[in-house]
Amino acid sequence: MAAVPAADAGPAPAPAGVVGPNAVIQLGAALGDMLGPGRAEALFAAEGFGALLHDPPGAMIDQAIPAALMARLWRDLPAATARAVAAEAGRRTADYVIANRIPAAAQWLLRHAPRQLGARLLMTAILKNAWTFCGSGRCTVETGRRLAITVADNPLAVPGCAWHVAVFERLFARLVAEGTAVRHTSCCRDGGPCRFEIALPGR
Repeated sequence: MAAVPAADAGPAPAPAGVVGPNAVIQLGAALGDMLGPGRAEALFAAEGFGALLHDPPGAMIDQAIPAALMARLWRDLPAATARAVAAEAGRRTADYVIANRIPAAAQWLLRHAPRQLGARLLMTAILKNAWTFCGSGRCTVETGRRLAITVADNPLAVPGCAWHVAVFERLFARLVAEGTAVRHTSCCRDGGPCRFEIALPGR
C-alpha cells in the first residue's frame, strides 16, 4: 500500500452495483447470535433471501440484497435494536477483513507506523476497495489534518449508517490506534452524501 495525497482521491474502477458478501453473511450471524436463529430466518425470509442463511454467498453480491435486508431490519425491529445488530455485523465484517484480506506484513506496518501515516495507508486500502462496501456509490477520502470517508449515493444507507460506522471504527481501532472514533455527520437519506469523520485518539 502507498499513502494517498492530502487532497480527495477517487476509487479505482470496479464493478457497479455489487458489494462484498460479508454485508449479508455477518448480518445473518449477528442477528442469529443476538436475537436467535428464528428471528434471523424470519427476517431473511421476509425479503426472499432465506436460503442465504444456510448457503452463504462466496462472491460479490448484488447490493440490492443487503440493502433490502438492512431496510427490513429497521422495519421489523426497534431502532435501537436494529442499530445494535447492524453495528455488530459491521464489527464482524471488519474482523473478517483483517483476518482474511490484509496481509500480516501490511498489518504490522499499519500498527507500527506513526498514527497519521498509518491512517493514510489504511485510507488508501479502503479507497482501493471501496466498491466492496459502497457498491454503485462513489467514495472519496480526506487524509490531511481532517480524516474522512464520504460515500455519495450510498446504496446501503440506513438511519445512522451503523454498519459502515462500525466497519470503519473497527478497522482503525485494530490497525491504527485503539480508541479511534467514527462519527456519521451527514447521510444520503437526508440529501447526503454519507460522511464519516474519523478521530484518532489524542486529536
